[in-house]
Amino acid sequence: MNTKKSSELFARAKKVMPGGVNSPVRAYGSVGMDPLYIEKAKGNRIWDADGNEYIDFVGSWGPMILGHADREVLDAIAQNMEKGLSFGACAELEVELAELVVENIPHIDRIRMVNSGTEATMSALRIARGYTGRNKIIKFEGCYHGHSDGLLVKAGSGAMTYGNPDSAGVTKGAAEDTLVASYNDLESVKALFAENSGQIACVIVEPVAANMGVVLPEEGFLEGLRKICTVEGALLIIDEVITGFRLAFGGACQRLGLEPDLVTYGKIIGGGMPVGAYGGKKEIMEAVSPTGPVYQAGTLSGNPIAMTAGLVTLKKLLKDPGIYAHLDDMGAKLAAGLREVTGNTVNQIGSLVGMYLTDQPVRSYAEAAAADTKKFPEMFKALLENGVYIAPSPFESMFISSPFTEGDIEKVLEAYKAAAGR
Repeated sequence: MNTKKSSELFARAKKVMPGGVNSPVRAYGSVGMDPLYIEKAKGNRIWDADGNEYIDFVGSWGPMILGHADREVLDAIAQNMEKGLSFGACAELEVELAELVVENIPHIDRIRMVNSGTEATMSALRIARGYTGRNKIIKFEGCYHGHSDGLLVKAGSGAMTYGNPDSAGVTKGAAEDTLVASYNDLESVKALFAENSGQIACVIVEPVAANMGVVLPEEGFLEGLRKICTVEGALLIIDEVITGFRLAFGGACQRLGLEPDLVTYGKIIGGGMPVGAYGGKKEIMEAVSPTGPVYQAGTLSGNPIAMTAGLVTLKKLLKDPGIYAHLDDMGAKLAAGLREVTGNTVNQIGSLVGMYLTDQPVRSYAEAAAADTKKFPEMFKALLENGVYIAPSPFESMFISSPFTEGDIEKVLEAYKAAAGR
């Protein structure tokens, strides 16, 4: 497979960008090769700078639920950009998108647009602290909520621990109020509340942990978090940056029957443009400036181009609920096929699929980390050679988009067979 032009571009990039990339995983460090440079995309296909075509399971890390370059989204963007790209002022489109979400998701009374999932989760934590008057938060090892200081915490192998900074530049003070529990382990959460009585502002959790592959919540886990937070007077923040509008229009909260206090969004809500959002109950959201004391602002928040992409995408998802049935079907077929072809553990819910290089169950960060990652680089390269593009990391989800067909799934399974035969 010829990737000469991609390698040349990477050589240029390393002279002007840290590590040659604008986001670390793109450097392909875990697979031992130069990164691919993508030139164009359409539907569920992408083409690199050397003209190689791939079936795409990354989908820009989740936003492209309708596939790349959806005609209706592109046409709407083209029409509205003639009016201007950004005003730094109020515009009707941001009201329309907010109304669409509030009218169709029962646990959101108020919503605010931001520019990324990281910004959304960072803001939600600030609200939780401001609203409750408490400083500490609980997160779960293996759950990623963006790169704000208080969430870049090394979890370690224990069931619960006080946070240690997991990045240079993060002070101990920024991390010491972050408590870490084990995913799918309610007892670890209860212990942290007992040790920090009256000090915990919130629990933040990915309802499906899609940043350590795909780890599903065990029965009663998320419901248990809701009960604990209610009893302890802490807020429950459901991070739906990945699962929002993907597992259902109302995300994992709708699909799994959850009642969050706050919810965070990114990815699909922007239809491929840089958008995030956070929302929740009226009495909590009114703590946000200018109605309350919690300050948060953004120059490009709610800009008309991003709102256009998100609005058209969400309207299409609402108009055709069959999209979700199709995504579920494709996800189930892929997962079943991968289990049969590889013999590996495959976790799946809807259009999120995660395969681990092990035959043991994966229900937590520790079990995900125990999988054999040494085989991944060879498998990754073999899949590329057979026209399949997955994330260059063994701990990322595969994202299925609506253009996928049974024929695509069959091609992918053949590629996995070829990879296994190497």
